[in-house]
Amino acid sequence: MKGEGIRLSRREFLEVSAFAAVSSSFAKSSEKTLPPAPDFRLGSRPLVVKPILTYSVYRRLEATSWRAWGGIETESEAGKEIARIRDELQKLRKKADFPIRFLEPSKVSNPSQVANLTDIDKADAILVYAAGAWVDTLQAIVDKGLPTIFFVRFRTQPYYLWHEIIHARFLRSHTDRLMQKRVSYDDVVVDDYDELLWRLRSLYGLVNTVGRRIIAIGGPGGWAYPPGIPSPPELARERWKLDIVTVPTPELVKMIEAARKDNRQVEKARKEAEQYMAQKGITVQTRKEFVVEAFMLANLFREIMKQHDAYAITTNGCMGSYAGIMPCLTLSLINDSGYMAYCESDFVVIPAGILLHFISGKPTFFCNPTFPTREGVILFAHCTAPRFMDGKRGEPARLLTHFESDHGAAIKVEMRKGQTVTVVNPDFEAREWCGFVGEIVGTPFLPVCRSQVEVKVKGDVSKVISSMRGFHCMIVYGDYRKEGGYALSKVGIGWTDLSS
Repeated sequence: MKGEGIRLSRREFLEVSAFAAVSSSFAKSSEKTLPPAPDFRLGSRPLVVKPILTYSVYRRLEATSWRAWGGIETESEAGKEIARIRDELQKLRKKADFPIRFLEPSKVSNPSQVANLTDIDKADAILVYAAGAWVDTLQAIVDKGLPTIFFVRFRTQPYYLWHEIIHARFLRSHTDRLMQKRVSYDDVVVDDYDELLWRLRSLYGLVNTVGRRIIAIGGPGGWAYPPGIPSPPELARERWKLDIVTVPTPELVKMIEAARKDNRQVEKARKEAEQYMAQKGITVQTRKEFVVEAFMLANLFREIMKQHDAYAITTNGCMGSYAGIMPCLTLSLINDSGYMAYCESDFVVIPAGILLHFISGKPTFFCNPTFPTREGVILFAHCTAPRFMDGKRGEPARLLTHFESDHGAAIKVEMRKGQTVTVVNPDFEAREWCGFVGEIVGTPFLPVCRSQVEVKVKGDVSKVISSMRGFHCMIVYGDYRKEGGYALSKVGIGWTDLSS
């Protein structure tokens, strides 16, 4: 209609934003500029948090105790605290490096008031400002079944009662061990909004991982998992509620054959490939037609994801090829446009990639670990590394063939020496993941998968050697051990920090 602007759906808006970044980089390729960063939280939604102040109103009695510890005793003081909470959360929202929405703070002093909070159903998590009230009120909140964080004031004032008693009376229920089933010691924060923020970042990653739809070209799998346990796809569906959609390989092959006959698709891929190869930091050491077909396959993968309303994809049987196309560079390109893409359809480790992607707001590197040296250096390698590992700019890279086949286009990303990384190593049984932080100390060129990085472990390497499990690992720039471990605790998976 005349006078109306173009209206985009949320997905179309996100796709336009992501592709605009890529297109912008192509337009500037003649200037040899590095491409700008796309949005690495495509397809996500904000974490929705319900803040609740628990408080008590006291009446003075003569010659006997009439109040508990704490600086809130009246309705007026509770009202002032609600206003303060609202202001602090507004500041926290602006500080957060991930999308978050706080519902209107409520104040409650008994379980019936908790039951009357109608907007809890809109929340992903509950943030309890535990100034007062009693155990039954806190229990009524926890029994809502949502992840719950308790914030207690000590030095920030007004002093909160539960700073004194949450450990013994609520978490341990007057025993010497943790008695609560849904919350633990890690769910309590004293004064520190930075401590609160990383927990909320973890929950943001969690809510955007659980139930995530992912396309499995050739079907889901798991790398050589042991007999007698549920398959990795079964465990991924059980623990993470992943919605795995299979696209049969013959169906993809038909799409490739049709695309090769479509001059528009071929020309589009050719232009994109030429502009990519002309970018600053890119060295080409494979045949141009291999790179062109990698771009054509990337466009087909995006179309498949769009058809299924998905933002993640994985490939099974990719040590062969899809109608002659090795998907290595394709998966790197998909990761660098804001989506998630993994080879080998290994659902032992794919949940870790999705979780770290959303927690960090950066792409993740799916890779093979090797046996650590006694000096604590581990080689990790694969052919599908993203370039935008820091979420901001592309690292230098060489385009080569896929190593094992010496065919197609794969990428060797020269990751940044001195960079701190988190390495996550999931187990086959989805019981106990482990991980550590390390420093990138080298990017060799050995006769192995093309993207190669040497990481020096921060911690006891003998503990790493005896603790490694599963097969593949995920690597992300930065230190996200706390967020990862906290998220895992909410889905019943243990976490061993090998750098602690």
